[in-house]
Amino acid sequence: MLRILRLTARQLAGWEKAGLVAAAETYSFFDLLQIKKVRDLCARKVRPAMIRQSLDAMQKQVAGMENPLLEAGTLASGHRVAFRHEGRVLEPIAGQFMFDFSPEERLVTSTPIVPPDSEGVPSDITELFARGIALEEDPQNQAQAIATYLRVLELDPEHAAAHINLGTLYYNRQEFILAEKHYRSAIGIDPRYALAYFDLGNVLDETGRVAEAIETYTIALQLAPTYADAHYNLALAYEKVKEPRKALKHWRAYVKLDSVGPWSSHARHQIQRILQADGLKLIQGGKKK
Repeated sequence: MLRILRLTARQLAGWEKAGLVAAAETYSFFDLLQIKKVRDLCARKVRPAMIRQSLDAMQKQVAGMENPLLEAGTLASGHRVAFRHEGRVLEPIAGQFMFDFSPEERLVTSTPIVPPDSEGVPSDITELFARGIALEEDPQNQAQAIATYLRVLELDPEHAAAHINLGTLYYNRQEFILAEKHYRSAIGIDPRYALAYFDLGNVLDETGRVAEAIETYTIALQLAPTYADAHYNLALAYEKVKEPRKALKHWRAYVKLDSVGPWSSHARHQIQRILQADGLKLIQGGKKK
């Protein structure tokens, strides 16, 4: 592993001490992918302690995410780590979404590691899943990522995370029927998977089933009350069905969870707009009386 990734034993020991890498005698493709991301982040002057802090913050920001290094794209943002998840870039310590227009802000792992076997195809389910994540980070490899996740599901139909990632790939391609199928499969496998309900809610909302989306986002928040994105999307859904007071509750919850950034600014604007509209109604009502 040290030879493949061109590391020193001292570097690896330091990452183990920081809790970024588990000490082991042997390493899987899954481990190699994670260690490569740590290596590339450190090469961009991100300290191991800051990587650890960013990982902890990302787990709090996205309900159901266990290992952000493997479940999301990573990029250096100054001396911190940002994660690309579901088409958006989040700096989790600040809780701020980012716009990455610059070509320099490329994903750390844009080329998947190919395990050293004769066909270049991992045989282990965990390695296959990790390879799917690596492929998913490059827009040019989306078809390969889909094929890889489908192979994971052939080997293990109960792999909820593969259903989620596959659903998201289909969602981004606007293949909503397939996306919905896989999100519902993930929920069937793990009924307490908040991320699956959130993603399903997005499909329902996108396809005009707003009332169903509201129910689904609500379940996600019952499972994970601090799920900021679910509060945001639920507020938007309530706005669509002309229930601003219900939306207000979730705009306020979102602002508490994400106090800075463009989405927070939009939420604050919506709060102000709803309160002003309610104030006008009260004044008008008083005149009528």
